[in-house]
Amino acid sequence: MKKSLQESPPRSLGSDSDGNDQVHDQSIVIPGKLAAPADSFEEKEHSWSVTSLTPTDLSIQVQGITFNVHKYPLVSKCGYIQRLELQPSISNMGYDLKLENFPGGSETFAVVLRFCCGLPVDFNSNNIAPLRCASEFLEMTEEFEDGNLIAKTEAFLTFVVLSSWKDTITVIKSCETLSPWAENLQIVRRCCDSIAWKASREISTSGDAANEEGWWFDDVATLGIEHFIRIIAAIKARVTKPKIIGKCIMHYADRWFPGMDIELGGLQGYGYGKNELQVSVYGGKEGGGIGHSKEQKTIIESLISMLPPQQEAVSCKFLFKMLRMAMVCSATPALISDLEKRVGIMLEDANVNDLLIPNYRNAKLVNSPEQCAMHDTDVVQRIVEYFLMHEQQQQQQKSGKCNISKLLDNYLAEIARDQNLSITKFQVLAEALPENARTCDDGLYRAIDTYLKTHPLLSEHDRRRLCKIMNCEKLSLDACMHAAQNDRLPLRTVVQPCRCSFQSK
Repeated sequence: MKKSLQESPPRSLGSDSDGNDQVHDQSIVIPGKLAAPADSFEEKEHSWSVTSLTPTDLSIQVQGITFNVHKYPLVSKCGYIQRLELQPSISNMGYDLKLENFPGGSETFAVVLRFCCGLPVDFNSNNIAPLRCASEFLEMTEEFEDGNLIAKTEAFLTFVVLSSWKDTITVIKSCETLSPWAENLQIVRRCCDSIAWKASREISTSGDAANEEGWWFDDVATLGIEHFIRIIAAIKARVTKPKIIGKCIMHYADRWFPGMDIELGGLQGYGYGKNELQVSVYGGKEGGGIGHSKEQKTIIESLISMLPPQQEAVSCKFLFKMLRMAMVCSATPALISDLEKRVGIMLEDANVNDLLIPNYRNAKLVNSPEQCAMHDTDVVQRIVEYFLMHEQQQQQQKSGKCNISKLLDNYLAEIARDQNLSITKFQVLAEALPENARTCDDGLYRAIDTYLKTHPLLSEHDRRRLCKIMNCEKLSLDACMHAAQNDRLPLRTVVQPCRCSFQSK
Protein backbone atom coordinates (compact mmCIF):
# COMPACT_ATOMS: atom_id res chain seq x y z
CA MET A 1 0.00 0.00 0.00
CA LYS A 2 1.39 3.38 -0.97
CA LYS A 3 0.93 6.44 1.18
CA SER A 4 1.14 9.92 -0.28
CA LEU A 5 3.52 12.25 1.52
CA GLN A 6 1.75 15.44 0.50
CA GLU A 7 1.07 17.38 3.70
CA SER A 8 -1.60 19.94 4.39
CA PRO A 9 -0.63 23.63 4.13
CA PRO A 10 0.02 25.72 7.27
CA ARG A 11 -3.14 26.40 9.21
CA SER A 12 -4.22 29.93 9.97
CA LEU A 13 -3.77 32.04 13.07
CA GLY A 14 -6.79 33.20 15.01
CA SER A 15 -7.69 35.04 18.21
CA ASP A 16 -9.58 34.16 21.33
CA SER A 17 -12.52 36.00 22.86
CA ASP A 18 -10.17 38.43 24.59
CA GLY A 19 -8.45 39.37 21.37
CA ASN A 20 -5.27 37.48 22.13
CA ASP A 21 -3.52 35.82 19.26
CA GLN A 22 -3.69 32.06 19.34
CA VAL A 23 -2.60 29.34 16.98
CA HIS A 24 -5.28 26.82 16.05
CA ASP A 25 -3.95 23.36 15.15
CA GLN A 26 -0.57 24.80 14.21
CA SER A 27 1.51 23.17 11.52
CA ILE A 28 4.30 24.35 9.29
CA VAL A 29 5.47 22.74 6.09
CA ILE A 30 9.18 22.33 5.57
CA PRO A 31 9.80 21.94 1.83
CA GLY A 32 13.54 21.06 2.05
CA LYS A 33 15.51 19.76 -0.90
CA LEU A 34 15.46 16.26 -2.21
CA ALA A 35 18.60 14.52 -1.04
CA ALA A 36 17.70 11.26 -2.69
CA PRO A 37 15.73 10.20 -5.75
CA ALA A 38 12.64 9.34 -3.74
CA ASP A 39 9.08 10.56 -4.10
CA SER A 40 7.15 8.34 -1.69
CA PHE A 41 7.39 5.62 0.92
CA GLU A 42 5.80 2.26 0.45
CA GLU A 43 4.44 0.72 3.66
CA LYS A 44 4.27 -3.05 3.89
CA GLU A 45 3.60 -5.25 6.88
CA HIS A 46 6.28 -4.40 9.51
CA SER A 47 8.39 -2.47 6.98
CA TRP A 48 8.76 0.80 5.09
CA SER A 49 10.63 1.21 1.80
CA VAL A 50 11.63 4.22 -0.26
CA THR A 51 10.15 3.99 -3.74
CA SER A 52 12.74 5.13 -6.28
CA LEU A 53 14.74 3.97 -9.26
CA THR A 54 17.86 3.55 -7.12
CA PRO A 55 18.01 0.41 -4.94
CA THR A 56 18.01 1.05 -1.19
CA ASP A 57 21.23 0.30 0.65
CA LEU A 58 20.34 0.67 4.34
CA SER A 59 17.95 -1.35 6.51
CA ILE A 60 17.03 0.28 9.85
CA GLN A 61 14.91 -1.42 12.51
CA VAL A 62 12.95 0.68 15.04
CA GLN A 63 10.47 -0.90 17.45
CA GLY A 64 10.15 -4.02 15.31
CA ILE A 65 9.51 -1.99 12.14
CA THR A 66 12.10 -2.22 9.34
CA PHE A 67 12.85 0.83 7.18
CA ASN A 68 14.58 0.15 3.83
CA VAL A 69 16.08 3.48 2.77
CA HIS A 70 19.00 5.18 1.06
CA LYS A 71 22.01 5.64 3.30
CA TYR A 72 23.21 9.02 1.98
CA PRO A 73 20.28 11.26 3.07
CA LEU A 74 20.58 9.98 6.65
CA VAL A 75 24.37 10.09 6.84
CA SER A 76 24.43 13.64 5.46
CA LYS A 77 22.11 14.97 8.19
CA CYS A 78 22.59 12.63 11.18
CA GLY A 79 25.85 12.74 13.08
CA TYR A 80 24.89 9.62 15.02
CA ILE A 81 24.56 7.45 11.91
CA GLN A 82 27.60 9.03 10.32
CA ARG A 83 29.77 7.94 13.25
CA LEU A 84 28.54 4.35 13.24
CA GLU A 85 30.43 1.53 11.61
CA LEU A 86 27.52 0.08 9.67
CA GLN A 87 27.47 -3.70 9.41
CA PRO A 88 26.98 -5.19 5.91
CA SER A 89 23.66 -6.92 5.47
CA ILE A 90 23.59 -10.68 5.05
CA SER A 91 20.46 -10.64 2.91
CA ASN A 92 21.53 -7.98 0.39
CA MET A 93 24.42 -5.73 -0.61
CA GLY A 94 23.47 -2.95 1.82
CA TYR A 95 23.86 -2.37 5.56
CA ASP A 96 21.79 -3.22 8.64
CA LEU A 97 21.16 -0.97 11.67
CA LYS A 98 18.97 -1.33 14.78
CA LEU A 99 18.07 1.74 16.81
CA GLU A 100 17.35 0.82 20.45
CA ASN A 101 15.17 3.04 22.68
CA PHE A 102 14.54 5.52 19.88
CA PRO A 103 12.47 8.42 21.31
CA GLY A 104 9.02 8.54 19.73
CA GLY A 105 9.34 5.06 18.24
CA SER A 106 8.84 4.01 14.63
CA GLU A 107 6.15 6.61 13.92
CA THR A 108 8.52 9.45 14.76
CA PHE A 109 11.37 7.84 12.82
CA ALA A 110 9.16 7.72 9.70
CA VAL A 111 8.73 11.51 9.96
CA VAL A 112 12.50 11.95 10.38
CA LEU A 113 13.02 9.94 7.19
CA ARG A 114 10.67 12.27 5.32
CA PHE A 115 12.68 15.23 6.52
CA CYS A 116 16.01 13.62 5.55
CA CYS A 117 14.68 12.83 2.07
CA GLY A 118 13.64 16.45 1.57
CA LEU A 119 9.92 15.73 1.68
CA PRO A 120 7.39 18.07 3.37
CA VAL A 121 7.08 17.60 7.14
CA ASP A 122 4.10 18.78 9.17
CA PHE A 123 5.10 20.05 12.62
CA ASN A 124 2.29 20.16 15.20
CA SER A 125 1.85 20.06 18.96
CA ASN A 126 1.45 16.28 18.96
CA ASN A 127 4.69 15.38 17.20
CA ILE A 128 7.03 18.28 17.96
CA ALA A 129 8.37 16.90 21.27
CA PRO A 130 9.11 13.40 19.88
CA LEU A 131 10.75 14.98 16.82
CA ARG A 132 12.88 17.26 18.98
CA CYS A 133 14.05 14.29 21.05
CA ALA A 134 14.62 12.15 17.96
CA SER A 135 16.68 14.87 16.29
CA GLU A 136 18.85 15.06 19.40
CA PHE A 137 19.24 11.28 19.44
CA LEU A 138 20.40 11.34 15.80
CA GLU A 139 22.56 14.46 16.35
CA MET A 140 20.92 16.42 13.52
CA THR A 141 22.81 19.67 14.14
CA GLU A 142 23.71 22.63 11.93
CA GLU A 143 27.19 21.15 11.58
CA PHE A 144 25.83 18.78 8.97
CA GLU A 145 23.29 21.03 7.25
CA ASP A 146 21.85 24.51 7.73
CA GLY A 147 18.27 24.33 8.93
CA ASN A 148 18.66 20.81 10.25
CA LEU A 149 15.95 19.16 12.33
CA ILE A 150 17.19 20.30 15.75
CA ALA A 151 17.05 23.96 14.75
CA LYS A 152 13.63 23.67 13.12
CA THR A 153 12.01 21.81 16.00
CA GLU A 154 13.52 24.23 18.52
CA ALA A 155 12.13 27.19 16.56
CA PHE A 156 8.67 25.63 16.44
CA LEU A 157 8.71 24.91 20.16
CA THR A 158 9.88 28.40 21.09
CA PHE A 159 7.86 30.58 18.74
CA VAL A 160 4.71 28.53 18.15
CA VAL A 161 4.07 26.07 20.97
CA LEU A 162 5.07 28.14 24.00
CA SER A 163 2.97 31.07 22.83
CA SER A 164 -0.18 28.93 22.90
CA TRP A 165 -1.79 27.58 26.08
CA LYS A 166 -3.56 24.74 24.26
CA ASP A 167 -0.47 23.54 22.43
CA THR A 168 1.73 23.76 25.51
CA ILE A 169 -0.69 21.47 27.37
CA THR A 170 -0.65 19.02 24.43
CA VAL A 171 3.16 19.01 24.23
CA ILE A 172 3.67 18.42 27.95
CA LYS A 173 1.31 15.42 27.77
CA SER A 174 3.33 13.99 24.88
CA CYS A 175 6.47 14.22 27.05
CA GLU A 176 5.18 11.57 29.47
CA THR A 177 6.60 8.81 27.23
CA LEU A 178 9.80 10.63 26.28
CA SER A 179 11.83 10.35 29.47
CA PRO A 180 14.65 11.18 29.93
CA TRP A 181 15.04 13.03 26.63
CA ALA A 182 12.28 15.58 27.22
CA GLU A 183 13.73 16.36 30.66
CA ASN A 184 17.31 16.69 29.47
CA LEU A 185 16.28 18.98 26.62
CA GLN A 186 14.30 21.18 29.07
CA ILE A 187 11.07 20.68 27.10
CA VAL A 188 9.12 19.81 30.25
CA ARG A 189 10.60 22.68 32.25
CA ARG A 190 9.87 25.23 29.55
CA CYS A 191 6.29 24.00 29.14
CA CYS A 192 5.66 24.00 32.90
CA ASP A 193 7.10 27.52 33.24
CA SER A 194 4.96 28.74 30.34
CA ILE A 195 1.77 27.27 31.82
CA ALA A 196 2.58 28.63 35.28
CA TRP A 197 3.31 32.09 33.88
CA LYS A 198 0.03 32.23 31.95
CA ALA A 199 -1.96 30.93 34.94
CA SER A 200 -0.28 33.43 37.29
CA ARG A 201 -1.03 36.28 34.92
CA GLU A 202 -4.67 35.20 34.82
CA ILE A 203 -4.79 35.12 38.64
CA SER A 204 -3.23 38.57 38.98
CA THR A 205 -5.60 40.16 36.47
CA SER A 206 -8.86 38.47 37.47
CA GLY A 207 -9.41 40.34 40.74
CA ASP A 208 -10.99 38.20 43.46
CA ALA A 209 -10.13 34.92 41.76
CA ALA A 210 -10.10 33.04 45.05
CA ASN A 211 -13.89 32.85 45.02
CA GLU A 212 -14.19 31.23 41.60
CA GLU A 213 -12.47 28.49 39.70
CA GLY A 214 -9.94 29.54 37.10
CA TRP A 215 -10.61 28.60 33.50
CA TRP A 216 -7.25 26.86 33.45
CA PHE A 217 -8.08 24.37 36.23
CA ASP A 218 -9.60 21.80 33.84
CA ASP A 219 -6.59 21.69 31.53
CA VAL A 220 -4.03 21.45 34.33
CA ALA A 221 -6.08 18.69 36.01
CA THR A 222 -5.63 16.45 32.96
CA LEU A 223 -1.83 16.35 33.37
CA GLY A 224 0.09 13.56 35.06
CA ILE A 225 0.91 14.07 38.72
CA GLU A 226 4.63 14.74 38.14
CA HIS A 227 3.92 17.57 35.72
CA PHE A 228 1.10 18.89 37.93
CA ILE A 229 3.50 19.07 40.89
CA ARG A 230 5.98 21.13 38.88
CA ILE A 231 3.34 23.52 37.58
CA ILE A 232 1.89 24.10 41.06
CA ALA A 233 5.39 24.70 42.43
CA ALA A 234 6.02 27.27 39.69
CA ILE A 235 2.66 28.97 40.35
CA LYS A 236 3.38 29.06 44.10
CA ALA A 237 6.59 30.94 43.37
CA ARG A 238 4.58 33.62 41.57
CA VAL A 239 1.26 33.67 43.49
CA THR A 240 0.80 34.23 47.22
CA LYS A 241 -2.92 33.32 47.41
CA PRO A 242 -3.21 29.93 49.13
CA LYS A 243 -6.89 29.63 48.16
CA ILE A 244 -5.98 29.53 44.48
CA ILE A 245 -3.48 26.73 45.00
CA GLY A 246 -5.93 24.91 47.27
CA LYS A 247 -8.80 25.17 44.76
CA CYS A 248 -6.57 23.88 41.98
CA ILE A 249 -5.52 20.88 44.10
CA MET A 250 -9.17 20.21 45.01
CA HIS A 251 -10.09 20.33 41.32
CA TYR A 252 -7.30 17.88 40.48
CA ALA A 253 -8.41 15.49 43.23
CA ASP A 254 -12.01 15.57 41.97
CA ARG A 255 -10.72 14.73 38.49
CA TRP A 256 -8.67 11.72 39.60
CA PHE A 257 -10.81 10.53 42.54
CA PRO A 258 -14.37 11.12 41.36
CA GLY A 259 -16.24 8.45 43.31
CA MET A 260 -15.32 8.53 47.00
CA ASP A 261 -18.88 8.96 48.30
CA ILE A 262 -20.54 8.20 51.60
CA GLU A 263 -24.32 8.24 51.84
CA LEU A 264 -25.82 8.15 55.31
CA GLY A 265 -29.29 8.01 56.74
CA GLY A 266 -29.49 10.60 59.50
CA LEU A 267 -30.60 10.14 63.08
CA GLN A 268 -34.02 11.21 64.24
CA GLY A 269 -34.99 12.12 67.80
CA TYR A 270 -33.10 9.96 70.28
CA GLY A 271 -31.85 7.76 67.44
CA TYR A 272 -34.55 5.13 67.05
CA GLY A 273 -34.33 5.07 63.25
CA LYS A 274 -32.38 2.92 60.85
CA ASN A 275 -28.88 3.92 59.89
CA GLU A 276 -27.62 2.66 56.54
CA LEU A 277 -24.01 3.17 55.64
CA GLN A 278 -23.02 2.76 52.02
CA VAL A 279 -19.44 3.24 50.98
CA SER A 280 -18.45 3.16 47.34
CA VAL A 281 -14.88 3.56 46.25
CA TYR A 282 -13.96 4.06 42.63
CA GLY A 283 -10.64 4.63 40.95
CA GLY A 284 -9.97 7.55 38.65
CA LYS A 285 -9.63 5.08 35.78
CA GLU A 286 -11.55 2.01 34.70
CA GLY A 287 -10.34 -1.41 35.64
CA GLY A 288 -9.49 -1.08 39.33
CA GLY A 289 -10.31 0.58 42.59
CA ILE A 290 -8.23 3.15 44.36
CA GLY A 291 -6.93 0.70 46.89
CA HIS A 292 -5.34 -1.49 44.23
CA SER A 293 -3.49 1.16 42.26
CA LYS A 294 0.06 2.29 42.96
CA GLU A 295 -0.56 5.24 40.66
CA GLN A 296 -3.50 6.37 42.79
CA LYS A 297 -1.39 6.06 45.93
CA THR A 298 1.32 8.22 44.36
CA ILE A 299 -1.26 10.82 43.37
CA ILE A 300 -2.89 11.07 46.81
CA GLU A 301 0.45 11.24 48.62
CA SER A 302 1.64 13.97 46.26
CA LEU A 303 -1.54 16.02 46.70
CA ILE A 304 -1.29 15.82 50.49
CA SER A 305 2.32 16.99 50.36
CA MET A 306 1.37 19.91 48.11
CA LEU A 307 -1.41 21.32 50.32
CA PRO A 308 -0.66 24.90 51.40
CA PRO A 309 -0.14 25.17 55.17
CA GLN A 310 -2.69 27.96 55.56
CA GLN A 311 -5.92 26.84 57.20
CA GLU A 312 -8.11 28.67 54.68
CA ALA A 313 -6.52 26.99 51.65
CA VAL A 314 -8.92 24.03 51.52
CA SER A 315 -12.18 23.11 53.22
CA CYS A 316 -12.53 20.77 56.17
CA LYS A 317 -14.78 18.49 54.09
CA PHE A 318 -12.06 18.17 51.44
CA LEU A 319 -9.50 17.25 54.11
CA PHE A 320 -11.79 14.48 55.33
CA LYS A 321 -12.16 13.25 51.76
CA MET A 322 -8.38 13.21 51.37
CA LEU A 323 -8.06 11.38 54.67
CA ARG A 324 -10.41 8.63 53.52
CA MET A 325 -8.59 8.26 50.22
CA ALA A 326 -5.22 8.18 51.97
CA MET A 327 -6.44 5.39 54.23
CA VAL A 328 -7.82 3.36 51.33
CA CYS A 329 -4.57 3.78 49.39
CA SER A 330 -2.46 2.88 52.45
CA ALA A 331 -0.59 6.16 52.18
CA THR A 332 2.48 6.90 54.27
CA PRO A 333 1.54 7.03 58.00
CA ALA A 334 3.28 10.41 58.39
CA LEU A 335 1.05 11.94 55.69
CA ILE A 336 -2.09 10.44 57.24
CA SER A 337 -1.05 11.83 60.62
CA ASP A 338 -0.52 15.25 59.05
CA LEU A 339 -4.05 15.15 57.62
CA GLU A 340 -5.49 14.15 60.99
CA LYS A 341 -3.79 17.14 62.61
CA ARG A 342 -5.12 19.53 59.96
CA VAL A 343 -8.63 18.13 60.35
CA GLY A 344 -8.33 18.48 64.12
CA ILE A 345 -7.53 22.18 63.79
CA MET A 346 -10.62 22.69 61.59
CA LEU A 347 -12.90 20.28 63.47
CA GLU A 348 -15.45 22.99 64.29
CA ASP A 349 -16.28 23.13 60.55
CA ALA A 350 -17.02 19.39 60.36
CA ASN A 351 -20.33 17.58 60.55
CA VAL A 352 -21.27 14.11 61.73
CA ASN A 353 -21.09 12.58 58.25
CA ASP A 354 -17.49 13.77 57.96
CA LEU A 355 -16.56 11.89 61.12
CA LEU A 356 -18.19 8.64 60.01
CA ILE A 357 -15.03 7.22 58.50
CA PRO A 358 -15.50 3.58 57.46
CA ASN A 359 -13.23 0.90 58.79
CA TYR A 360 -11.09 0.06 55.76
CA ARG A 361 -9.29 -2.89 57.36
CA ASN A 362 -9.21 -6.04 55.28
CA ALA A 363 -11.81 -8.40 56.72
CA LYS A 364 -9.47 -11.35 56.12
CA LEU A 365 -6.83 -9.85 58.38
CA VAL A 366 -8.89 -9.01 61.45
CA ASN A 367 -8.63 -11.15 64.57
CA SER A 368 -11.70 -10.11 66.54
CA PRO A 369 -15.28 -8.85 66.04
CA GLU A 370 -14.14 -5.50 67.44
CA GLN A 371 -11.82 -5.07 64.47
CA CYS A 372 -14.81 -5.66 62.18
CA ALA A 373 -16.51 -2.52 63.50
CA MET A 374 -18.21 -0.46 60.81
CA HIS A 375 -16.44 2.82 61.68
CA ASP A 376 -12.82 3.67 62.41
CA THR A 377 -13.15 5.29 65.83
CA ASP A 378 -9.40 5.38 66.45
CA VAL A 379 -8.99 8.04 63.76
CA VAL A 380 -11.75 10.19 65.28
CA GLN A 381 -10.18 9.84 68.71
CA ARG A 382 -6.85 11.13 67.39
CA ILE A 383 -8.58 13.99 65.57
CA VAL A 384 -10.35 15.06 68.79
CA GLU A 385 -7.04 14.91 70.67
CA TYR A 386 -5.39 17.13 68.04
CA PHE A 387 -8.30 19.57 68.37
CA LEU A 388 -7.87 19.75 72.15
CA MET A 389 -4.13 20.27 71.80
CA HIS A 390 -4.73 23.09 69.31
CA GLU A 391 -7.33 24.69 71.57
CA GLN A 392 -4.91 24.62 74.46
CA GLN A 393 -2.13 26.15 72.40
CA GLN A 394 -4.40 28.87 71.05
CA GLN A 395 -6.11 29.45 74.42
CA GLN A 396 -9.45 29.77 72.69
CA GLN A 397 -12.80 30.34 74.35
CA LYS A 398 -14.93 27.57 75.84
CA SER A 399 -17.50 27.95 73.03
CA GLY A 400 -15.19 26.05 70.68
CA LYS A 401 -15.26 22.98 72.93
CA CYS A 402 -19.03 23.24 73.32
CA ASN A 403 -19.48 23.10 69.55
CA ILE A 404 -17.22 20.06 69.34
CA SER A 405 -19.06 18.35 72.20
CA LYS A 406 -22.30 18.50 70.21
CA LEU A 407 -20.51 17.14 67.15
CA LEU A 408 -18.90 14.31 69.13
CA ASP A 409 -22.15 13.38 70.91
CA ASN A 410 -23.97 13.14 67.57
CA TYR A 411 -21.11 11.03 66.25
CA LEU A 412 -21.34 8.73 69.28
CA ALA A 413 -25.07 8.32 68.68
CA GLU A 414 -24.34 7.23 65.10
CA ILE A 415 -21.60 4.70 65.82
CA ALA A 416 -23.51 3.32 68.85
CA ARG A 417 -25.62 1.37 66.34
CA ASP A 418 -22.64 -0.75 65.37
CA GLN A 419 -22.93 -4.14 67.09
CA ASN A 420 -19.17 -4.70 66.77
CA LEU A 421 -18.21 -1.46 68.51
CA SER A 422 -16.63 -2.31 71.86
CA ILE A 423 -17.74 -0.59 75.02
CA THR A 424 -14.14 0.45 75.67
CA LYS A 425 -13.86 2.37 72.38
CA PHE A 426 -17.23 4.00 73.00
CA GLN A 427 -16.20 5.03 76.51
CA VAL A 428 -12.80 6.38 75.43
CA LEU A 429 -14.41 8.57 72.78
CA ALA A 430 -17.15 9.77 75.14
CA GLU A 431 -14.54 10.78 77.72
CA ALA A 432 -12.17 12.35 75.17
CA LEU A 433 -13.45 15.85 75.97
CA PRO A 434 -12.87 17.46 79.39
CA GLU A 435 -15.88 17.55 81.72
CA ASN A 436 -16.38 21.31 81.35
CA ALA A 437 -16.71 21.00 77.55
CA ARG A 438 -20.38 19.94 77.81
CA THR A 439 -22.93 22.36 79.16
CA CYS A 440 -25.67 19.78 78.59
CA ASP A 441 -25.40 15.99 78.56
CA ASP A 442 -28.59 15.27 76.60
CA GLY A 443 -26.63 14.31 73.49
CA LEU A 444 -24.38 11.99 75.49
CA TYR A 445 -27.41 10.37 77.10
CA ARG A 446 -28.97 9.76 73.67
CA ALA A 447 -25.73 8.10 72.51
CA ILE A 448 -25.54 5.90 75.64
CA ASP A 449 -29.18 4.88 75.30
CA THR A 450 -28.62 3.97 71.63
CA TYR A 451 -25.63 1.84 72.58
CA LEU A 452 -27.64 0.05 75.27
CA LYS A 453 -30.44 -0.64 72.79
CA THR A 454 -28.01 -2.03 70.18
CA HIS A 455 -26.19 -4.17 72.76
CA PRO A 456 -28.98 -5.70 74.90
CA LEU A 457 -26.71 -8.44 76.30
CA LEU A 458 -24.43 -6.06 78.20
CA SER A 459 -23.78 -7.03 81.79
CA GLU A 460 -25.05 -4.94 84.67
CA HIS A 461 -21.49 -3.87 85.37
CA ASP A 462 -20.98 -2.60 81.82
CA ARG A 463 -24.28 -0.72 81.83
CA ARG A 464 -23.32 1.06 85.04
CA ARG A 465 -19.93 1.77 83.52
CA LEU A 466 -21.60 3.55 80.60
CA CYS A 467 -23.94 5.59 82.74
CA LYS A 468 -21.05 6.93 84.84
CA ILE A 469 -19.80 8.74 81.73
CA MET A 470 -22.56 11.35 81.87
CA ASN A 471 -23.38 13.92 84.53
CA CYS A 472 -27.09 13.73 85.30
CA GLU A 473 -27.06 17.22 86.74
CA LYS A 474 -26.48 18.42 83.16
CA LEU A 475 -29.56 16.64 81.75
CA SER A 476 -32.58 18.65 80.71
CA LEU A 477 -35.98 17.97 82.31
CA ASP A 478 -37.19 16.13 79.17
CA ALA A 479 -34.12 13.90 79.22
CA CYS A 480 -34.64 13.20 82.92
CA MET A 481 -38.27 12.24 82.30
CA HIS A 482 -37.21 9.88 79.51
CA ALA A 483 -34.46 8.32 81.61
CA ALA A 484 -36.80 7.77 84.57
CA GLN A 485 -38.94 5.46 82.40
CA ASN A 486 -36.04 3.85 80.54
CA ASP A 487 -35.77 0.15 81.45
CA ARG A 488 -32.47 -0.14 79.58
CA LEU A 489 -30.66 1.76 82.33
CA PRO A 490 -29.01 -0.24 85.15
CA LEU A 491 -31.41 -1.78 87.66
CA ARG A 492 -29.89 0.07 90.64
CA THR A 493 -30.06 3.41 88.89
CA VAL A 494 -33.05 5.78 88.90
CA VAL A 495 -33.23 9.31 87.57
CA GLN A 496 -35.23 11.69 89.72
CA PRO A 497 -36.89 14.10 87.27
CA CYS A 498 -37.12 16.89 89.75
CA ARG A 499 -33.48 16.73 90.89
CA CYS A 500 -32.00 15.29 87.66
CA SER A 501 -29.46 13.14 89.49
CA PHE A 502 -28.71 9.41 89.82
CA GLN A 503 -29.45 7.87 93.19
CA SER A 504 -29.19 4.30 94.48
CA LYS A 505 -32.34 2.52 95.56
